[in-house]
Amino acid sequence: MPFELLIGLRYLKAKRKSTFISIITFISIAGVALGVMALIVVLAVMTGFEEDLKEKILGTNAHVVVVKNGSPMEDYPQVMERLKAFKGVIAATPFIYNQVMLSSGKNVSGVVLRGIDAKTDRLVTKLSRSVTEGTIDKLDPAMGEGRESIPGLLVGKELAKHLHLKVGDRLNVISPLGNITPLGMMPRMKPFRLVGIFNTGMFEYDSTLAYISLTQAQSFFDLGDTVTGIQLKVEDVYHTGELARKINRSLGADFYARDWMQMNRNILFALKTEKIVMFVILTLIVLVAAFGIASTLFMVVMEKTRDIAILKSMGATGGSIMKIFVLEGLIIGLIGTALGVVSGLFIAFNLETIISVIQKVTGQNFFSKDIYYLDRFPSQIVVSDVVLISVTAVLISFIATLYPAWQASRMLPAEALRYE
Repeated sequence: MPFELLIGLRYLKAKRKSTFISIITFISIAGVALGVMALIVVLAVMTGFEEDLKEKILGTNAHVVVVKNGSPMEDYPQVMERLKAFKGVIAATPFIYNQVMLSSGKNVSGVVLRGIDAKTDRLVTKLSRSVTEGTIDKLDPAMGEGRESIPGLLVGKELAKHLHLKVGDRLNVISPLGNITPLGMMPRMKPFRLVGIFNTGMFEYDSTLAYISLTQAQSFFDLGDTVTGIQLKVEDVYHTGELARKINRSLGADFYARDWMQMNRNILFALKTEKIVMFVILTLIVLVAAFGIASTLFMVVMEKTRDIAILKSMGATGGSIMKIFVLEGLIIGLIGTALGVVSGLFIAFNLETIISVIQKVTGQNFFSKDIYYLDRFPSQIVVSDVVLISVTAVLISFIATLYPAWQASRMLPAEALRYE
């Protein structure tokens, strides 16, 4: 073992007269550990929140949406075939999109109504997997068992709760774009039967979306054989922007393609920015701990003045003296970082259980899904984040040791021993 490392390790052990310095050392280690732990837990939660939100968005929405500027799409079968020819496109399905009101007799709510082809929609979105009650196959009487005079409708869990609906109930769909009569504009209304309830886990979708069959939507909105647009599913969800640009160039100015990142860019950008800001803010905890390391080393240097003078008299160079105290500070930083990584990973992996226990003990709900959009507390560990946090903590600890160690290396033996 190099003598610098041996002496640095011995200086970490407290003697009777230097117990106070040992306490400061432990406080410095605890400060680094606390900062690293907080960084790992917060970034794991932010990453989990972001990934869970992306999963919910992609579970309900298509990867790329193509619409026609200013008018419904008439020749959509031909457009679908052209879109399927693009490299990376897996499936395509038409859709209709409009705003209506749902009336259950007990309550009224404004929703976004989507007309879909249930057979092809399941190839593009994961809506069918989100159905918890009923089935998506009964949106159109012709697609279910037997024939009913009333077509089917699918709503989200929160919307069904708000309208006091259960599978099999009747409700009315009211469109503000009604028919012109001698008495003026009359809203268009049609009865539907609730055939399924879906739960995406995202409050915004579960409370504002409703689905009917494509043919029923065309009939209700008087669209004929036209649709609002076409939804696409692609192989690589993180390169959809390039595909959207290729589609725009190929189809011309009459069509407009947008990918899921562009449609949700505000919330995705906010999440990314918040993650960076939280990393910067919580790094300040490690900086505070670094000041503790620097203070500890200054006190050790003052106490070990005689030892430094003796070492220099025996032939130790200034570089060796500096290395002793740099190694001592690095050991403090490494121990604190290791403890912080272990405790941070433990909390991050068991966060759901810890939060539930705290909520039971306090009786408070810290995670409201109507605010945070999700129905659980997500946590996802990214190895690169843990490595970045660890390297940052050790680097800050190393920088904090340089000045006290440099001061020790400049000490002259004669000056140090003058008053001994």
